[in-house]
Amino acid sequence: MLVFSTCKGPGGVRVIKLGHGLGVTHPVHEAMEFMAKLVEEKSEGNVEIRIYPNQQLGTERELVELLQIGSLGMTKVSSATLESFAPKIQVLSMPYLFRDDAHRDKVLKGDIGKQLLLEGEKYWLRGLCYYDAGKRSFYSKTKPVDTPEDLKGLKIRTLESNMAINMIKSFGSSPTPVSYGELYTALQQGIVDGAENNPPSLYTSRHYEVCKFYSVNEHTAVPDVLIISTKVWNTLDEEEKRWIQEAADESAVFQYQLWAESVEESYRELKKAGVTITFPDQKPFREAVESLYENVKVVQPEMYKMVEKIRELE
Repeated sequence: MLVFSTCKGPGGVRVIKLGHGLGVTHPVHEAMEFMAKLVEEKSEGNVEIRIYPNQQLGTERELVELLQIGSLGMTKVSSATLESFAPKIQVLSMPYLFRDDAHRDKVLKGDIGKQLLLEGEKYWLRGLCYYDAGKRSFYSKTKPVDTPEDLKGLKIRTLESNMAINMIKSFGSSPTPVSYGELYTALQQGIVDGAENNPPSLYTSRHYEVCKFYSVNEHTAVPDVLIISTKVWNTLDEEEKRWIQEAADESAVFQYQLWAESVEESYRELKKAGVTITFPDQKPFREAVESLYENVKVVQPEMYKMVEKIRELE
């Protein structure tokens, strides 16, 4: 599929296309709409960001590849997917990396987070900001996941991320990468037995219609990243860059507020829909993934130094 990332429309307006895979009720989509409105206001109508949700322009990975060749301007991507293109960012996919929300925010909004946003530039991908994607937990069709043993033998949909795949393996499951847009059907047809995601994604995707058990073990807090193709970014003048970056930063603040409200609403609606929500002890899950950290220490010592930096941050 060929799309055009940026062009001059009528009256010399610069149009930048933004494609993503989420539905229009998702807080991240709402934040990107907010950003597009801000860009229009700041530029006095000279820059327009057109948003194409629901995988209209491709899957998450396909959209990133379109950015790399400059055929698409912007997209939202999970940092777990982005690690295939910018390997250092996979540190954010480490399970139980953050002590709490305050620690996570300090990492993402500080020097470490800013450094990771620019990690993909050599791969033609520039991070603009992080969006809160909450904490990921397991949902399944047949039973709650109270311990790692409950995952053994199950086929669990996972992100296209080596770290996520290895984490699922450490719990004794069979990791099965499936694109987000195809997951509902995969759950219905038994291609996978369950998946893992945050409460708003479970609710807005309607996966709860198939999976009636949600086990909130909160194994990862993988953020979403708003990225722009450097092939587009480098065509912008300094003022256009400032408008877009400022709008992205403001949209991130707005999205964090939306996200907190959406999590509460999602829990309410999931309970109404008859989903059994449990909060298992995290200790056995934490113990099960310690081998991942030991492996990273040996195989990826530079990344382990980043882990230590993150853990030491007060």
